Amino acid sequence: MHYNVIRRITGLLLGLFSITMLPPIVVSFIYNEENHQPFIIGFLTIFLAGFLLWLSAKNAKEELRTRDGFIIAAMFWLSLGLSGAIPLYISNVPSLSLTDAVFESISGLTTTGATVITGLDTLPKSILFYRQQLQWLGGMGIVVLAVAILPMLGIGGMQLYKTETPGPVKDAKLTPRITETAKALWEIYLGLTVACTLAYWLGGMTFFDAITHSFSTVSIGGFSTHDASFAFFNNPTLNYICIFFMLVAGINFALHFKAAKSLNVKVYAHNDELKSYLFILIAHTLIICGALYLLGYSNIFEQTLFQVVSFATTSGFTSTQHADLPLFIPALLIFMSFYGGCGGSTAGGIKVVRILIMLKQLGKEITHLIHPHADMPIKLDHHVVSRPVINAVWSFFSAYILSFGILMILMMMTGLDQITAFSAVAATLNNLGPGLGDISSSYASLPDISKWIACFSMLLGRLEIFTLLVLFSPVFWRD
Repeated sequence: MHYNVIRRITGLLLGLFSITMLPPIVVSFIYNEENHQPFIIGFLTIFLAGFLLWLSAKNAKEELRTRDGFIIAAMFWLSLGLSGAIPLYISNVPSLSLTDAVFESISGLTTTGATVITGLDTLPKSILFYRQQLQWLGGMGIVVLAVAILPMLGIGGMQLYKTETPGPVKDAKLTPRITETAKALWEIYLGLTVACTLAYWLGGMTFFDAITHSFSTVSIGGFSTHDASFAFFNNPTLNYICIFFMLVAGINFALHFKAAKSLNVKVYAHNDELKSYLFILIAHTLIICGALYLLGYSNIFEQTLFQVVSFATTSGFTSTQHADLPLFIPALLIFMSFYGGCGGSTAGGIKVVRILIMLKQLGKEITHLIHPHADMPIKLDHHVVSRPVINAVWSFFSAYILSFGILMILMMMTGLDQITAFSAVAATLNNLGPGLGDISSSYASLPDISKWIACFSMLLGRLEIFTLLVLFSPVFWRD
């Protein structure tokens, strides 16, 4: 294990993250708020910590190995969550405990969108901007950003990229150099953010709301600057804009890159995962619309489509109080978060590509019962899926189920009822945010120990389970 290299890179990454404290300071001055001090202290503290780590190993030049990449990704997200809590903890408004500040920070960076804060409409603009900015940075992954803009990482960038990028297939590169790949992803990410901002602004949002909500829309985070989320605006146009950009952000960014590079939208039509993703959304929209219509509800399509897309992509935006609907509907919406978006998107959940591979494998096994000698390779986009990838998918699913069960039991041990415990784990492990029961409006009422479990669950989901669980394996630490 190259601990010197790990310290050097972690120090560089923390130094990079410290810069994110500067925009909220600018916002504070623009709106004449006296709330810049927490961010100044946060900047100095994080920068100093990063500088000292870098200084202690500045001459380390060893090649970064895969194991080192796992440690850097996990430790950096943990340290990022803790350091990101500094301005939230120091600020007088909102007045947060250490636990609540860390929870809010990790929720933002992992794009979960679970919150312990109420009274968002009265908070300083700098705090609101900072919360949204955390989600935007976490959306594509600040590690991928670091690979893109820190050439001093040099050889070994691929190890960081592979541990950070979501999805079962992590070896495929869009460009010959990993730095160029990360840059390409971030260019698309930034372009979508700008387009979303302009659309929200033209649709009726203030410029501040347009920027901040574009951060949480493109990142599929779900934080809002208002307690009522999108219900605050009561604007169908804004709802449809949000639906569109949530849909786009839930698609594999590699597809966006290929479409932009070739100037050909047909690449979308030939992608099996995207077809399955859209089918899931359409099917659940029709099911819920039909159920609500039979129950006597009217004018339901827009709100149903918004909620389905929001929960399926793990955004977590709400345009109505989902907990007030017939119980099976919010439960179905929560279950939709297990699908998540496409692999390689900013969405959470298991990912549609994994679900698709598992269903194809299931169909194959059923066919083998009838035709034992039949040769039925599993294909995606007319390409055979390799056995190692299939095994990795099933291993991920097994680890997911085991982790979910353990976390749910731990939540119940802290005093939560079954519905609250189940939805809390589903909402955090899938990086969704909204839940049922005691967390239908916020997580503020949870015991501190439950919030720390939720923090671990959010990190576990954001790092796709294995990246974090591998650190608990004795084999990992053997030379």
